[in-house]
Amino acid sequence: MAFDLTGQRIAISGASGGIGSETARLIAAMGADVCLSDLEAPVALAEFLSSKGSEAQAASLDVTDRVAVEAWAESCGAVDAFIDCAAICPFDDWNDDGWDEVAQRVFAINLMGPINLTRAFMKTMALQKGGRIALIGSIAGRFGGVAAAPHYVMSKGGVHSFVRWAAKKGAPNNVLVNAVAPGPITTAMTQGQDFDPSVFPLGRMGDPTEIAGPLAFLISPAASYISGVVLDVNGAMHFS
Repeated sequence: MAFDLTGQRIAISGASGGIGSETARLIAAMGADVCLSDLEAPVALAEFLSSKGSEAQAASLDVTDRVAVEAWAESCGAVDAFIDCAAICPFDDWNDDGWDEVAQRVFAINLMGPINLTRAFMKTMALQKGGRIALIGSIAGRFGGVAAAPHYVMSKGGVHSFVRWAAKKGAPNNVLVNAVAPGPITTAMTQGQDFDPSVFPLGRMGDPTEIAGPLAFLISPAASYISGVVLDVNGAMHFS
């Protein structure tokens, strides 16, 4: 029963991405109903999960819009957990024309997004005296990453720090806040990048399903005394 999510209602942002969609599939298979969002509503995913017996709804959401985030959180109702998978990672150079504008967009999505979402869901969870929040950091926030640009590195390092702050904020109301810090994962975000397999101790990049599992664990009953943790999931690339 430690990994059973039957009867739980779980919200996932960034649900159209590789990690988000695999996480939605996994937690639905574990018995949860889901509220899904992304810039473009993940309708097909919601319909697929509904066909498998889960209650699923899809919404369009810009995580940088605080008002929209709070409206979405309210529409989800009382949720047991929230998982934020929304992020961008441009592989550009800080000397490129227009880089400053790109950096502002990265900070808005990767930093203000988690703040907007955590603030909105923690409010309801505090009233119900319990809940789980799981965010996504990165190996880039640990040691600079493999090929990441500085805006992404800074944003993910900020997520790691925010997890610890939010964990203390939520603890008195039994709201547990954690994150995973993946190494390079085979998603659309990393597509087209020429990663050398020899730099990975396991000889390969990670698969989105290998991040979905740790995220599901962090919101499961098995993680009832874990809060403020950034869990490294990188195939022995880095130890913290």
